[in-house]
Amino acid sequence: MAPTGDLRIVDPSTVRLVEQRVSLITIGVADLRRSRSFYEHLGWKGQEIEETVFFQAGGQAIVLWGRDKVAADAGIADDGSSTFAGIVLAHNVGSRPEVDEIVRAAADAGATVTREPSETFYGGYAGFFRDPDGHTWEVAHNPGLQLGADGSLTVPDFGSAG
Repeated sequence: MAPTGDLRIVDPSTVRLVEQRVSLITIGVADLRRSRSFYEHLGWKGQEIEETVFFQAGGQAIVLWGRDKVAADAGIADDGSSTFAGIVLAHNVGSRPEVDEIVRAAADAGATVTREPSETFYGGYAGFFRDPDGHTWEVAHNPGLQLGADGSLTVPDFGSAG
């Protein structure tokens, strides 16, 4: 089958592959309090810090954050005419150079980089890209979130009452 559009066919043996895992799923929400209440009524236990709610979900985290903030952070317009779905998948790594390497590899594979890797407001380092179908990924080094040897993510106790 011939490649289409910007999709680049690469020989997997020549590329260092990204670990096959998702660290965080960020859901852009219209009303943070309403959404937190919804998930807590399902029995989930959330912690809020800086207008962001974290739910431990096995070796991953589900994060609720204002939809407008998610779009701005990812460098994507959310004006009603874009294809932004309000959800970002995150792949957390142990260092800044890994962020650079993975975002570069994604671009080489045909992704559209929406935000070059840079310092973040939370003291980390992250870049964003969209896959060939428009799904948004964040690659992040966040020193405040622990990664296990297997790549599992643990949300720390932020000291919040919830």
